[in-house]
Amino acid sequence: MSLSQSIYNTIFRRNYVFVGSVFAGAFAFEILFDQATDRVWDNLNRGRQWKDIRAKYVQE
Repeated sequence: MSLSQSIYNTIFRRNYVFVGSVFAGAFAFEILFDQATDRVWDNLNRGRQWKDIRAKYVQE
């Protein structure tokens, strides 16, 4: 059995499995993309965000 045949039988053959795979993939992509963009934003703005300068202004 070839790889494409096994993928077809596993994912694309039944509509509910295909739709579930699309939703699960989109959810995972959204989490990974959100984390990656947050990390890029934090690196580009290091030292200028409240979480970086809070210790200078807040006395506990």
